[in-house]
Amino acid sequence: MSENRKPLLGFVHKLQDANASGSSGKTHCPTCLRLFKVPRLLPCLHTVCTTCLEKLDPFSVVDTRGGDSDTSSEGSVFQDPELCSLQPQIGILCPVCDAQVDLPLGGVKALTVDHLAMNDVLLENLRGEGQGLVCDLCSDREVEKRCQTCKANLCHFCCQAHRRQKKTTYHTMVDLKDLKGYSQVGKPILCPSHPAEELRLFCELCDRPVCRDCVVGEHREHPYDFTSNVIHKHGDSVRELLRDTQPHVEALEDALAQIKSVNNALQDRVEAVAADVRTFSEGYIKAIEEHRDKLLQQLDDIRVQRETALQLQKAQLEQLLADMRTGVEFTEHLLTSGSDLEILITKGVVVERLRKLNKVEYSARPGVNHKICFSPQEKAGQCQGYEVYGAINTQEVDPAQCVLQGEDLHRAREKQTASFTLFCKDASGQSMGRGGDNVHVEVVPKDKKDSPIRTVVQDNKDGSYRVSYTPKEPGIYTVWVCIREQHVQGSPFNVTVRRKHRPHPGVFHCCTFCSSGGQKAARCACGGTMPGGYLGCGHGHKGHPGRPHWSCCGKFIEKSECSFTSGQGAPRSLLRTVAL
Repeated sequence: MSENRKPLLGFVHKLQDANASGSSGKTHCPTCLRLFKVPRLLPCLHTVCTTCLEKLDPFSVVDTRGGDSDTSSEGSVFQDPELCSLQPQIGILCPVCDAQVDLPLGGVKALTVDHLAMNDVLLENLRGEGQGLVCDLCSDREVEKRCQTCKANLCHFCCQAHRRQKKTTYHTMVDLKDLKGYSQVGKPILCPSHPAEELRLFCELCDRPVCRDCVVGEHREHPYDFTSNVIHKHGDSVRELLRDTQPHVEALEDALAQIKSVNNALQDRVEAVAADVRTFSEGYIKAIEEHRDKLLQQLDDIRVQRETALQLQKAQLEQLLADMRTGVEFTEHLLTSGSDLEILITKGVVVERLRKLNKVEYSARPGVNHKICFSPQEKAGQCQGYEVYGAINTQEVDPAQCVLQGEDLHRAREKQTASFTLFCKDASGQSMGRGGDNVHVEVVPKDKKDSPIRTVVQDNKDGSYRVSYTPKEPGIYTVWVCIREQHVQGSPFNVTVRRKHRPHPGVFHCCTFCSSGGQKAARCACGGTMPGGYLGCGHGHKGHPGRPHWSCCGKFIEKSECSFTSGQGAPRSLLRTVAL
């Protein structure tokens, strides 16, 4: 998990509380549980009231402000790049998920305003589900009408005054009760640099919404366009990120389902083994009862250890899933309910969050298994002077610790059976001492990968396996040895298959004169000769190697392969006459 977090148990409880809030999370602050007031969007895509965030205890962050800082704010978009120098960082923790939030230079008030949440609050007030609205002008009386032109909520007195002014005489006024079926009644979003101007344009160079005054001032000569014209391009990029994120949600849900299944299987297996232990212990009275209690304690320790590992992984995956769901739900809500401008304002935060979530690495497989068995015939030493039997076995073969041995491990002969032995061991390097493992072996020629050789795996029932095969042709072969679809130590490896052993057609002699009975025409591959017309070698004469050798090829080792080739030494027909 890439984000900084508090201890595990803390955010698990907060996660459950956040999920229990239901649909009210769109309009109610998760901290004060009241309707949002100036809601701020955090980088983790949770929304909290500004006042609630200001009450949180800040802390110093060692990192300096940089490119990977988990900070996104409306204010930061409008900052001068020269102000982004290296400074001490101040951060807070999200009150929902405990994610670290690095505050921008302007503090909490510089974080992005969640205009979508403000719109939802306004809609809820219009439906009568929240507190009464007050007039936007006098901030005193209850609202009766809404000016559709100014997008302002007005009381009866301010509405009359609104109609008397020349500039607003012809504005469209709507009764508040007629707006209850609307999905968008938000107020105009004004430029932070020019509060009198509404944000209607988008600067492509700076990648942010701007107003009319901005494009003639700070953003002069920058390419820009109306927000309605650029929303399609930027909305599509957010949708693409959303599509990449959604499969992770499904994968995390499947992983959690697997963990639940393994946990149930673990419970069932523990109960089954406990029953076996109790049945076996009944015949040994006090000694066996003591032994039984020890076994049950050991079993419970295993259960606690594995359950703890599963619960830890479960909590981590649940937190990641909650983060993913928050990102997906917020993005979907933004894309379906947000206005063009709201999408563009929030786009930076959403894109950064979804990218960060997509980079989080996690394991979709349970970290432990439920493989526990009871071995009643295994000696367990003495208990109160009695020899006792029965042990809990959690030993599991570790492919990385397994060892391959044998003379034929890296060499073989064509059309001759070659073999080697696999010794299975657990993670601590101890021999398994039993068979039954799923051993898979493949021997494939390097130049004919689609033509594997038939292999035979013999289980010796003691943790070792004899592997044999018969190569048909010489060449280089690749051997795969796998257990549970994982390569063992040293696999894959190459085997050099040489041609079939060639026997010697000649004789292994001390010299040609002795082995041929003094024949002058007899030759030897060592190249030695004797005076008087003898074509073969003799003791102490020219060319004799001084030790016994083969007449056909001159090799000195009696049990060796003949290396004679056509055109080497004497003709083969003469060599055959050497043997007596």
